Amino acid sequence: MEESITPQTNSTQGVAPSGAPGENPAAKGIPDGLTPAQIVSRLDSYIIGQNKAKRFVAVALRNRQRRIKLPEEIREEVAPKNILMMGPTGVGKTEIARRLAKLCGAPFLKVEATKYTEVGYVGRDVESMVRDLMAVGYNMVKAETQEKLREKAVPMVEESLLDLLLPGSSTKKAKKEAKKPSVHISGNIFGSDAPVQGSLIRIDMPKDAIAEESLEQDEEPAEETKAEESKGMSETREKFRAMLREGKLEDRMVDITVHQQPRFGMEMLSGGNPADFEEGIVGLQEMFSGGKSRVKNVTVREARNILMAQTLDRITDSDKVADEAKKRVEQSGIIFIDEIDKIATKGGEGSRQDVSREGVQRDILPIVEGSDVNTKWGVVNTTHILFIGAGAFSVAAPSDLIPELQGRFPLRVELEALRKEDFKRILTEPKNALVKQYEALLATEGVTLKFTEEAIDRMAFIAEDVNSRAENIGARRLHTIMETVLEDLSFDADQHNGETITVDRAWVDERLKDVVKDQNLERYIL
Repeated sequence: MEESITPQTNSTQGVAPSGAPGENPAAKGIPDGLTPAQIVSRLDSYIIGQNKAKRFVAVALRNRQRRIKLPEEIREEVAPKNILMMGPTGVGKTEIARRLAKLCGAPFLKVEATKYTEVGYVGRDVESMVRDLMAVGYNMVKAETQEKLREKAVPMVEESLLDLLLPGSSTKKAKKEAKKPSVHISGNIFGSDAPVQGSLIRIDMPKDAIAEESLEQDEEPAEETKAEESKGMSETREKFRAMLREGKLEDRMVDITVHQQPRFGMEMLSGGNPADFEEGIVGLQEMFSGGKSRVKNVTVREARNILMAQTLDRITDSDKVADEAKKRVEQSGIIFIDEIDKIATKGGEGSRQDVSREGVQRDILPIVEGSDVNTKWGVVNTTHILFIGAGAFSVAAPSDLIPELQGRFPLRVELEALRKEDFKRILTEPKNALVKQYEALLATEGVTLKFTEEAIDRMAFIAEDVNSRAENIGARRLHTIMETVLEDLSFDADQHNGETITVDRAWVDERLKDVVKDQNLERYIL
């Protein structure tokens, strides 16, 4: 069952799990490897029920880990077994795939099949899903790389902050002056045939040159003054450094130049989407102009964050990041194609809309089979990317997909609709259960919120009842019920500081009495 939390963004910066390697000999030696049973156990912490679907994805993930240990000649022949999930909305299809990606730290992308159009039509082409997955992988590897470089960047940022606080105090200019090459005359400057008397060469200097030399000698005290000023500035810089490290300058305002790199990729001009095309034109203009720069007046605290980001971008090897991201996407990337049932052509009807849907299916087919896709980070091969298709299939059936695409999703699993007992477990058992979320939220206002067993039982019953009478939206129904039950308390929470509020069955019935009385329940909860 889907965990009872608000759907998250498709941000997939995963954390590598810890666990003992499996007992299978082919799986031994895999760092941080998880057995299928361990994977299911981890998924159980967030998702209630749906054990069959969890087993399918657990085996798919484990097979990927096993494949890594195979000899190279066999490894390339082992392709992932793509999965097709069938079931109503809100039962956990997306969340199972998302949590799976987080467990293995893999690049994960969720797309909707209805957003794509056939090649030659206005809209996003199916290859853009691979480019988007590569962007996810690049950002993931970049974040990991920069985290390792952060310690190295700290002193660089400190020097940059001191330059902002004390303009002209930087020692870089002095070092450059000291490194200026000086001209030394040695040997026979008159050529190999010219006689040289002794070891000294006398050169008669013009009067103007002699005058300049005298002037330089007269200016020597000025150079000493400069040295004293430089020493004083250096001492001041060290004092500011100490104050900076003690946090005494965090609120001081400084001016900092912010550079914005141009965002441009050829795929923006060839994707077919007007929005992408327009963004590509703007990015092309920025590229020729060198990007945008502007001066911002910010505090030292804010400037430190900006300088840290700029410094990390400067010292990060983008080529190495791209290579690692490409490898990670090709070997462990996961693309979740939602609403795949919406592009099925029921009964082989030949309307214009059905033809377009079939065209999208045929465009998706080579991506799922394995093909090369151009991205701004290089060519990505999709042969070993795991594809998980999902849909309600309430109107169309998997057999309504074109036969070639059906064959590319050999593993099929049907997820079960949620019942009252499932809703009760979703409200209380997951690590981020709705009850726990609302208790934590109101605790910030000094309110201690408690739910009785009868209240939870009543809300679960109403959720099942409404889903059976109105549109079945699964666990998402609980969000609306909880908001309705706690609407008044959330609004007046500041007036109940220090109080303990107990939500019982009577409380639930009072807030949902209109829903209980009215047979047309969808008027109140949708």
